[in-house]
Amino acid sequence: MNAEIIAVGSELLLGQIVNSNAQFISKNLADIGVNVFYHTVVGDNEKRLASAVQTAASRSNLLIFTGGLGPTKDDLTKETIARVFNKELVHDEDSLKYIIHYFAQTNRQMTENNKKQALIIKDATVFPNENGMAPGMAFMNDGIVCLLLPGPPSEMKPMFQKYAMPFLLTKMDVQTRLYTRVLKFFGIGESILETKLQDLIDKQTNPTIAPLASEHEVTIRLTAAHKDKEIAMKLLDGAESEIVKRTSSYFYGYAEDTLEKQAMDSLLKSNATVASAESLTGGLFGSILTDLPGSSAVFKGSIIAYSNELKQKLLNVPDSLIKEHGVVSEECAEWMANHIKILAKTDYGISFTGVAGPDQQEEKPVGTVFVGIAGPLETKVFSLKLAGTRKSIREKTVKHGFYLLNQLVKEGQ
Repeated sequence: MNAEIIAVGSELLLGQIVNSNAQFISKNLADIGVNVFYHTVVGDNEKRLASAVQTAASRSNLLIFTGGLGPTKDDLTKETIARVFNKELVHDEDSLKYIIHYFAQTNRQMTENNKKQALIIKDATVFPNENGMAPGMAFMNDGIVCLLLPGPPSEMKPMFQKYAMPFLLTKMDVQTRLYTRVLKFFGIGESILETKLQDLIDKQTNPTIAPLASEHEVTIRLTAAHKDKEIAMKLLDGAESEIVKRTSSYFYGYAEDTLEKQAMDSLLKSNATVASAESLTGGLFGSILTDLPGSSAVFKGSIIAYSNELKQKLLNVPDSLIKEHGVVSEECAEWMANHIKILAKTDYGISFTGVAGPDQQEEKPVGTVFVGIAGPLETKVFSLKLAGTRKSIREKTVKHGFYLLNQLVKEGQ
């Protein structure tokens, strides 16, 4: 099958919401060997939607629609598709009963237009909506499979996994399956990583190698195609081994891994604790770490000392140190890391100081950053030169902090 995903909704074109549905569907289709060649987004306009359907039907044999199944006049998906394919719309009695029961149960008045949500293409396979009201459906037309799914991700995703995927598998002669593995790297740019692997990328066949930049990190997606899962896993293992051999100092994990989770896990494994002294990052390190369940076992707290006055009052940074070296300095980062470790009685103290911009500070350019880490044996300060917006510099700084902390904890330093 060659698929096209058509998202319906003017709000997508206006940038009011992100089309996360297409990403979710594409990933799931790739897992069962379905090629997605086109993503289309069209507004709530009957003429333009009809044109998009006709174009898609001319080049793809699996059309997946999301959105436009609701009760209002601008919900045009079912009606337009029915006209394009010359199909009749009928009420699905089970869906209609569910909608009527929902309004009765919630003690709300049901308006006549809500019955529209129970309309389906005649003889279509109905997908119950267990998280909303409008059902999904699937039908065939001259060799083309059409799936209609609701727009809200909270409704679409469970419906797709529970009903649409099994339906598709019944229509496919599945021989070859696709198996993917995502490798994650930090501290190296996409172009440099690609250069290190250029010969592997140039001669790739199975598995394929796709470098991708992502949130101040780089990922590589390996995809192996085979009807035998065990053989596919061996293909992925071989490719991963060769890649990691060349990039071991930057490789840190797989798809679900994050730098903060790895740092927390290392602290847990070592039965160690950490506290942070944050200037540049304004509490971002502590915020990200405490988003993780179980972080209370390793994180004691943070002092956000943004001004020089609070650095002196809360972290006892000497006035003489500030006058001689400045707060954006290796010396200040070292002092802050040591003092928060002592103050919080933790195994590790981590500090962040630097210039996020937009203007330079203490005659130091934007992107000048110092990360201090006081451990059981010694205190180390890492000097960074970062680029980007104020927001991205702060985010990159914290990622470096988690990465460096994880390395030191694992090494017992």
